[in-house]
Amino acid sequence: MLYHLFEILESQFNLPGASLFSYLSFRAAVTVIMSLVISIVFGKKIINFLKIKQVGENIRELGLDGEDKKDGTPTMGGIIIIIGTLVPVILMSNLENIYIQILIISTIILGLIGLIDDYIKVFKKDKKGLQGKFKIAGQSILGIFVGMVLLTNNNITIVEFDKNLNSNKIEFSKIEEVKSYKTTIPFFKNNELDYKEVSNSIFGKGSNYLWLIILPIIIFIIAAVSNSNNLTDGLDGLSAGLSAIIVFTLGVFAWTSGNIIFSDYLNIMYIPRVGEITIFIAALLGSLVGFLWYNTYPASVFMGDTGSLTVGGLIAVISILIRKELLIPILCGVFLLEALSVIIQVSYFKLTKKQTGVGKRVFLMSPIHHHFQKAGYHESKIVSRLWIIGIFLAVITILTLKIR
Repeated sequence: MLYHLFEILESQFNLPGASLFSYLSFRAAVTVIMSLVISIVFGKKIINFLKIKQVGENIRELGLDGEDKKDGTPTMGGIIIIIGTLVPVILMSNLENIYIQILIISTIILGLIGLIDDYIKVFKKDKKGLQGKFKIAGQSILGIFVGMVLLTNNNITIVEFDKNLNSNKIEFSKIEEVKSYKTTIPFFKNNELDYKEVSNSIFGKGSNYLWLIILPIIIFIIAAVSNSNNLTDGLDGLSAGLSAIIVFTLGVFAWTSGNIIFSDYLNIMYIPRVGEITIFIAALLGSLVGFLWYNTYPASVFMGDTGSLTVGGLIAVISILIRKELLIPILCGVFLLEALSVIIQVSYFKLTKKQTGVGKRVFLMSPIHHHFQKAGYHESKIVSRLWIIGIFLAVITILTLKIR
């Protein structure tokens, strides 16, 4: 709203300073500050409201140190993240941008899934929450929506331009936007994979079954990252801190991919209009850091499924929009580790029980952060070290773009 207001003030009244809002860097900086203030200032009010309404976490008895102290801690704190993200985005972004529209709708859908899940757990006293099939159904609806927009909207394009070999300058006259279904893939020549070529190789050239390739991939990525983040949210500050690291890295990708000079210099895909996502990322990053103010050990509030499912899903959607979804296994490596530890634990237990009658475990407890708790590590040490691993993976993810 403010973006559009100052755009009018600049064009029609030539108001001094109004042109600042045309600079992405200025709007991103203001957005971070705004989301931080909203998360910290209004976050406390939301926490107090949750306490009054007795929206507290019912901690399962897992035999972990300090778990009794967490019982009754306000949950559904993801509301802080959602508000801290949406308000600055609505105020500071270009609401006519298709990528911003997709992300706002995605936030609402994911937030509703998480809210319903938390509502069932807290108010219906059902610890299982929303049934898995309904979560997957909601995430699938979002995946279909995102996929169909990507397939059909003509404003979602990339630029394939030629460079003058005798000059370091881009020949802007040769720049042309094309509707493309390419994405970034690490360790491959040119770091690009064309989904249309994959579709042609499977269904034949000229076939109209591209959606059969893209939609399942998008649905899987959204469901996988969203639910993996949900599994990771088991220690104070773990999910929020890791998510902030991942979101910051995606911000670097969005900024460079949306700038033709940077993308050309770094030899990465240039995606027109995708730079506006930087505003959304700035808001999400600020709200995550603001939420950490209350979520670090000992936590005053938990994000709940309202936060973990929403943030995980948004990480997936942003990765898809900036065409970096195939980098997720590296960038979200800790999320992947947490999810794999649960899959391995459950699978091995069922297999050994079927074979011997007695179920055995690979880990002391899953997800894997609880394994380290059982091994005697303090919660804060586990979180700090997993943050360090997250930073390391973020750096590796950026470096993969130059490995080809």
